Amino acid sequence: MKHISLIGSTGSIGTQTLDVIRHLGTCRVSALAAFSNVNKIEAQAREFGPLLVCLYDEAAAADLKTRLADTDIRVVSGEAGLEEAAAGVPADIVSLSLLGMIGIRPTLAAIRAGRDCAFANKETLVCAGHLIMPAVKEYGTRFLPVDSEHGAVFQCLQGEDPARISRLLITASGGPFRGRKKEELARVTPADALKHPNWTMGAKITIDSSTLVNKGLEVMEAHHLFGVPYEKIEAIIHPQSVIHSMVEYTDGSVKAQLAVPDMRLPIEYALTYPDRGPAVAATLDFTKLPPLTFEKPDTENFPGLALAYEAGKTAGTMPTVYNAANEWAVAQFLAGKIGYLDIVRSIEKAMRAHSVTPDPDLETILAAEKCTRDYLQKG
Repeated sequence: MKHISLIGSTGSIGTQTLDVIRHLGTCRVSALAAFSNVNKIEAQAREFGPLLVCLYDEAAAADLKTRLADTDIRVVSGEAGLEEAAAGVPADIVSLSLLGMIGIRPTLAAIRAGRDCAFANKETLVCAGHLIMPAVKEYGTRFLPVDSEHGAVFQCLQGEDPARISRLLITASGGPFRGRKKEELARVTPADALKHPNWTMGAKITIDSSTLVNKGLEVMEAHHLFGVPYEKIEAIIHPQSVIHSMVEYTDGSVKAQLAVPDMRLPIEYALTYPDRGPAVAATLDFTKLPPLTFEKPDTENFPGLALAYEAGKTAGTMPTVYNAANEWAVAQFLAGKIGYLDIVRSIEKAMRAHSVTPDPDLETILAAEKCTRDYLQKG
């Protein structure tokens, strides 16, 4: 029986992780944590019976505590509560999928407690990868990627010498607006952008996929996670989302990981590694697959990807600015306050205004995020 603490249980990745746990039947949930969704986490707590539940929002946590008064489940809140959920109860693996910068502290707490981590919080590696990966090495934990692309690279690297990597090829569907020009993109609405052709995901990541910002974030993640320089990480458009990423080696051989586009597959691999569990989703029928095609990304009409490479290579606090500006702009777009093209314009505006701090500690990273949001809010 494997014990799992789930940080970010009410979001898209969290709910699919619980689907996988139901499917496996060999896992026990030690802790659940989320931001503020009382109704959903109460239902999860009653189904899975964890030792501890955390809601970051204190008022929501107080409500949850009253609702769960008939159980033995302990309810905590705030940053300290998230860290306790990640490191304060027995667990073999901590699943980390909480959105935003608040995911950094519980990730570090889990690592320092020696817990293996199934990782799906982009902000953590994008903004603090230079802090996270050395900690993983110091505490001897396993840092297992849940994103389909990074999970694919991880599988392709099994049994290989990392020194023989020639390129990481990170695939992208291209989103719902592949092939469109800026004049057309200027008319895009939130409803349009939330219609992803292949994947079922949360609102924020779906918008990020449409702008190619998500792929930019994944490039920065891959740099830290696999220790590969940006010059060896290439994003490539693959509209069918069957090949989830590839690794090219120095002899010219390429390994690819193929599967149906279903996030439960990389989640299951992370939870069962180094074993493999029973199929949790449909399997591929190669006789019915459409032709698999590939294109170079259109960085002229979707410049968010090029800006990500710039931010990553600049390093220091610049990736934090990229991420914070995008989070702010996506929220504004979804609220109908700015246009679709203003998302990436906001990222570039914030990057151009920023004075980089090299090798930042956690407090400097958090300060850079706040300054970026404040700067954009002031207009």
